[in-house]
Amino acid sequence: MSWKRKTAIGLVAAFGVLNLGALIGHLGNKPQTPQQVEIIYPPTGEYTSYTVTVNEDGSYTIDYRAHDPSLTTSETYTDSSNGAFGIGGRSTTTITRENIATLGGVVTDEGKLTAEQIECIKAVGGGESNGALVGGSIATGMAPLVSGIPYVGWLATGWLVMFGQDLGSDVGGQVASSIKGC
Repeated sequence: MSWKRKTAIGLVAAFGVLNLGALIGHLGNKPQTPQQVEIIYPPTGEYTSYTVTVNEDGSYTIDYRAHDPSLTTSETYTDSSNGAFGIGGRSTTTITRENIATLGGVVTDEGKLTAEQIECIKAVGGGESNGALVGGSIATGMAPLVSGIPYVGWLATGWLVMFGQDLGSDVGGQVASSIKGC
């Protein structure tokens, strides 16, 4: 082998080793990017709460409560006079009640619905059920009118019956609610 060829192979090898070293050095000295913190916005509402705890190492925990009922207080003041004709001074009585606020309203201290609320729920549920039955029956009687539509008659018939049930349910619930006085 000639000295020119040996020199060319040596130069190419040296150039390759230097490029490989530069590539490894470049990858090893890659600048560190600052750690990004993901911002999370949990859904919030009137009865939600959350607490975010961030540790020194960058880890974090989220304590999220989707339905966190809170206590509401109501105070009633009664001002009365003592004795006959107001003789003997006046007294003020304060009654404080704590209730649990929920999505459906305020629950009494015992955590139970009142008898009136239960009767209203039953009445509206029964009215909606009967209304859906009547609405579906009326819509089924009208189904032959739309079943003859080419290609989509079967779909229109089903839609008509479902629409009749929904409409009957709404009307039945409203009628039962107004009759019960809810």
